[in-house]
Amino acid sequence: MDPIFLQIGNFTIAWYGVLITLGIVAGVWVGTRMARERGLNVDLFNDLILWMIVWGLVGARLVFVVTSWHQFENIPFPRVLLDIVNLRQGGISIHGGLIGGILVMLYYARRKGMDFYRYADLCVPGVAFGIIGGRIGNIMNGTDTVGRVTGWPIGFRWPDSARAFHDGMCIKNANPDMDLSQYCQQIGGQLVMTAPVHFTQLYGVIIGIILSVAAFFWLRSRIPGWVFWQFWLWYSILRAGWEETFRLNPLSPRAYLNQGLDAPGIGLFTDTHIISIPLIIVSIWMLIRLRRKGPPAPAAPADAPA
Repeated sequence: MDPIFLQIGNFTIAWYGVLITLGIVAGVWVGTRMARERGLNVDLFNDLILWMIVWGLVGARLVFVVTSWHQFENIPFPRVLLDIVNLRQGGISIHGGLIGGILVMLYYARRKGMDFYRYADLCVPGVAFGIIGGRIGNIMNGTDTVGRVTGWPIGFRWPDSARAFHDGMCIKNANPDMDLSQYCQQIGGQLVMTAPVHFTQLYGVIIGIILSVAAFFWLRSRIPGWVFWQFWLWYSILRAGWEETFRLNPLSPRAYLNQGLDAPGIGLFTDTHIISIPLIIVSIWMLIRLRRKGPPAPAAPADAPA
């Protein structure tokens, strides 16, 4: 488990970026193929995807920095600016990326007359593939999206060779709820975090796989927006109900915490838990509306060129 995919001198390429890129490329290929099959404007779709990637990265990093400011507040200026824009070490918010992408689609819908839902539905497989790549990248980084210490049999003991994980976790955290340094000990001349934790990065990979498979079933529907809102519903349920519940994230508010070698490793409520509640409610409401409305009349063969 090494964050570096390729290193040439001082220049490095991280697994995180490579894997997310592969997920996006796969998603673009699937989306383009389906856009052509559905008689949509492929050139418009590809142009849309390009700007969604750009502003999705901006939104993903911005939301991560805002919600994780404790990681940056003690870094002196102007170095903090460089750390804020440095994506090679990970640190992006999936929700922020989705917001950035949706804002681009709304712009295209308003300024170019694009049918928002018809194109948004085709982006869902790519988002799911990106989640898979991103979470595998988190595993390679080691210190990203770490799970809480647990005594459950599913607890994962990171191998001693995963130095990025151990080096990160053995630094004392000012927040006692997130401090794993107490479980560190010297082994072979190096500090090792010996406690088992929830393998939340793998949970995220599985969630991405579930959403990828489900997306192809949802895409059988001819109701525009059906795939878009199904994704928001089930991603919110799976992320908040499974992955986030066991992740080592700050609690706001601190409603419940039970972690340790003799505990399940559960924490409630994180920011993602709170955000997911209205997303689930809105998604259910929108799906009910779309089902009642039913599929539209047959559309023209293709959207007018932009």
